Amino acid sequence: MALRVGVVGGGQLARMMVPAAVELGLDIRVLAEGPDMSAAIAATAEGDYHDADTVLSFAREVDVVTFDHEHVPQDVLRALEDAGVAVRPGPQALAVAQDKIEMRRRLSELGVPVPDWAAVHDAAELGRFLAGHGGRAVVKTPRGGYDGKGVRVVTDAADVEDWFSAVAEAAGEQALLVEELVPFTRELAQSVARRPSGEVVAWPLVETVQRDGVCAEVVAPAPDSAGRLADAAEDLAVRIAEELGVTGVLAVELFQTPDERILVNELAMRPHNTGHWTIDGATTSQFEQHLRAVLDLPLGATGTHRRAAVMINVLGGPADGDLAARYPAALADHPEAKFHFYGKAPRPGRKIGHVTVIGDDVDDVAYRARAAAAHFDD
Repeated sequence: MALRVGVVGGGQLARMMVPAAVELGLDIRVLAEGPDMSAAIAATAEGDYHDADTVLSFAREVDVVTFDHEHVPQDVLRALEDAGVAVRPGPQALAVAQDKIEMRRRLSELGVPVPDWAAVHDAAELGRFLAGHGGRAVVKTPRGGYDGKGVRVVTDAADVEDWFSAVAEAAGEQALLVEELVPFTRELAQSVARRPSGEVVAWPLVETVQRDGVCAEVVAPAPDSAGRLADAAEDLAVRIAEELGVTGVLAVELFQTPDERILVNELAMRPHNTGHWTIDGATTSQFEQHLRAVLDLPLGATGTHRRAAVMINVLGGPADGDLAARYPAALADHPEAKFHFYGKAPRPGRKIGHVTVIGDDVDDVAYRARAAAAHFDD
């Protein structure tokens, strides 16, 4: 009988786990939120991941449960563990990824370099932080933010008055996260994978380019990173994975500062957009590796096929919504490019797919990847 993996969440990450599972001979099952989800093509069940009974019913049919996102409530995760389900990553690790204040607290306790931060409950506390940090800061909602959502650069507490009103109305102790506005020179990301028995592997450090708070490009390996910088980033990510008990893929998003320091910005305990290049550019993709890790199977090699890989996100897509009409020209003009689309309807700012090109000259690879992705812009 094949090993059975259950993925809670039906987004594009679950969708991209499917080919890797097929190649490994695994039985992969997906609990999708509805029929319009990206991974609905592989869904064996539909339902609300907030409902413990729904998730428990799904989990009874698999050997291990993993996730397409970090949003499954802690009470549902605990119910799975109490029922004897193998949950990977587990509730304690996921709690750090689910709440940005908890993330900052735990990383600070571990001595991990992070931006200066505080949990602020009202305008007065935010005002004091601003006064101590040059009058500008970044405010984030602790939960639910992604791709630039739930993040604001502020100069006055009034800039997040609506968020404070929402905090005041919420049950229990609530706060916003405020951080110093880091003067970074570029953004980086380090992905690693860890299995329960302790083995950890790392892919090359990558450089990421953000537009309007959304990842637009990833260059692997990050230019001018070989040596001390790459070693420091890998050591940092491995230590975080081990200290937090992460199982599966962990992506650590980083700021590189003018004085050559690296600060941790965000964590993701699952395959991540910054690792999509590994499907075509690395010996073992992050999706295959995640499946190996959560099943506690030996991990694969993480070397690259060529000297450079560049991934470009397709954001928004054509205004007329007709992706298929763009395929012939894109495929004909760029036979070296690998196109990945997620079965999602085009919409401004939405990640509907990505394009990857690999080669030996990073500038040439980047040019060709951008040109290939441009076929799907208006």
